[in-house]
Amino acid sequence: MDAAGISMQVLSYGGFPQLLPALQAIELCRAANDQLAETAQAQPDRFSGFATLPWQAPEAAARELERAVTELGLKGALINGRPGDTFLDDAGYAPILAALNELKVALYVHPGLPLPAVQTAYYGGFERELSARLSMFAWGWHNEAGIQVVRMLLAGVFDQYPHLQVISGHWGEMVPFFLQRLEDAIPQDASGLKRPIGQTYREHVYVSPSGMLMLPHFQFIHALMGAERILYSIDYPYQSLDGARAFLESLPITEADKALIAHGNAERLLGL
Repeated sequence: MDAAGISMQVLSYGGFPQLLPALQAIELCRAANDQLAETAQAQPDRFSGFATLPWQAPEAAARELERAVTELGLKGALINGRPGDTFLDDAGYAPILAALNELKVALYVHPGLPLPAVQTAYYGGFERELSARLSMFAWGWHNEAGIQVVRMLLAGVFDQYPHLQVISGHWGEMVPFFLQRLEDAIPQDASGLKRPIGQTYREHVYVSPSGMLMLPHFQFIHALMGAERILYSIDYPYQSLDGARAFLESLPITEADKALIAHGNAERLLGL
């Protein structure tokens, strides 16, 4: 962090507790959040964190989120992939969304593994390594993470939970580039939503590069979302920190916008 010019990192876990039996996941998430909070509390000017939750037990997950935020000082939650066989718009996850809304903390919707049937039908047929890469970090899990946010939009989740804020990495997991198409194809008289899809997205979603440091992507997102909706992130340790700060400093935007992206938006959203 020092070598890369990074003052603070918001840490998270990369696992899938939703694949475990519920009781085991509840205990494991509690222990994991305790350990993460201990790390953050030891150096509060350098680290903070997102809670990991037992999504397969929504009531317990809501209680763990409240504990993680109010007692441990964590800044929200991160989910890797779907919470189960369905997506977050499923009514069963309402207790967790309600807790996020009441606590006014963010949810980072990180990619996860596509359903096996989806992997086979859409990404199979190649050599095993190629199919695996295509189905995960080259395309598949980004598409699925984007679908999760799209489903939340279409299900009216953000109308129901007006304080809910979502963070979407990898420049929004493809969704921003199709927002206008979605809005044209599903107008309000078809969706029954209170707001146009694009407006809701821009009011409830923050977009992060997650280490995809490409100027054309940034310029599109900056024009579409504004600097106030971009959170800088790097995706370490999966990607190198080399050149990360230089990319931000070289962007053809104002110093005020750079400050928002670098730290201001995160300070406001996460209460850092």
